[in-house]
Amino acid sequence: METPDNANEAPAPTGIAAQDWAAASTEPQYRAAVVDLLGALAYGELAAFERLAEDAKLAPTLADKAELAKMASAEFHHFERLTERLTAIEVDPAGAMEPFAKALDEFHHQTAPSDWLEGLVKAYVGDSIASDFYREVAARLDSDTRSLVLAVLDDTGQADFAVEKVRAAIEADPRVGGRLALWARRLMGEALSQAQRVVADRDALSTMLVGGVADGFDLAEVGRMFSRITEAHTKRMAALGLAA
Repeated sequence: METPDNANEAPAPTGIAAQDWAAASTEPQYRAAVVDLLGALAYGELAAFERLAEDAKLAPTLADKAELAKMASAEFHHFERLTERLTAIEVDPAGAMEPFAKALDEFHHQTAPSDWLEGLVKAYVGDSIASDFYREVAARLDSDTRSLVLAVLDDTGQADFAVEKVRAAIEADPRVGGRLALWARRLMGEALSQAQRVVADRDALSTMLVGGVADGFDLAEVGRMFSRITEAHTKRMAALGLAA
């Protein structure tokens, strides 16, 4: 028996995920959840821009400094796309970002890197955890919002750059690996806690995640979502040459 060509294709979107923004946004709670999501993403991109620009000061070479500056520029471009979208749907970008500023600032304050290598691990591991979370949410969004969210989650180049630099540092001094592994575990815990706090504080967003809006996650799926995020983190640690 021949296997159909589309046997391994993902199932067609249903519910809100099959609608565009014009149709989906007629549901007030869904609209509020998307505004929250875009606001959180926008502030996250702005904070990433600031952090990468600051981390560039720790770079050991001019080439490394330039590479981080390029990444920072990409993050700011993502920020601009998100704020343009908020403006287009008649939402004040600053107002949409404000509820998330304190939690994200606290996360970055608590996980400020002490050196160049810690900054690279944070850019790779910490940002990737957040991206994994938003990609999970994106699967339940309307087609227009989903396309935007996935576009701004594109890798800005830090993955390959971080892996190359961190693995080279560990090869040069294996003792570095233990310190960076502990740092990455701390980032994992802080990032998941921060994500859970953000969702818990925003009714529309949390309702969408636990199934209050059509095609949202149920509670069991939330648990599976965090398991997938943890699994992806373990794979990234291996790529860096670090124990999870």
